[in-house]
Amino acid sequence: MDPAMSQAYGVAGAVVCLGMSAAGSAMGTGVAAASAVGAWKKCYAQNKSAPFLLLSFVGAPITQTLYGMILMFTMFGKAQAGLPLLVLGAFSGLAIGLSAYYQGKAGAAAADAQAETGQGLTNYLAALGIIETVAIFTMVFTLIAIGKISG
Repeated sequence: MDPAMSQAYGVAGAVVCLGMSAAGSAMGTGVAAASAVGAWKKCYAQNKSAPFLLLSFVGAPITQTLYGMILMFTMFGKAQAGLPLLVLGAFSGLAIGLSAYYQGKAGAAAADAQAETGQGLTNYLAALGIIETVAIFTMVFTLIAIGKISG
């Protein structure tokens, strides 16, 4: 394959990885934020204080963008590998992005439950942490795979 085209595929894989990770973060934070706003509205309607800590549920999915960025910069160093990097970037970005989206959905439920009951914070954060682990594992295993790519 032409080296310039191979390089382009490798760079595309890196950018796709970041893009899909960030898209998942955007969707996850959006879902969680909408729920937190609704939970705060319920609190205000009941003349209860609105718990600021709901922002922890909203912000949880943003870290997946960071994982995608770490992979992107690592992939740039191996961009000449070409098509394998494009495939690796697409699948790892998808996995990380889905982790962010589902973490946001769980964060939305946690925000609603925390605002309504004022209880369970540790349990909710633990559940979000388990979902986060999928993204961390994906990042680590992808870094290992990138290390195995020659070029």
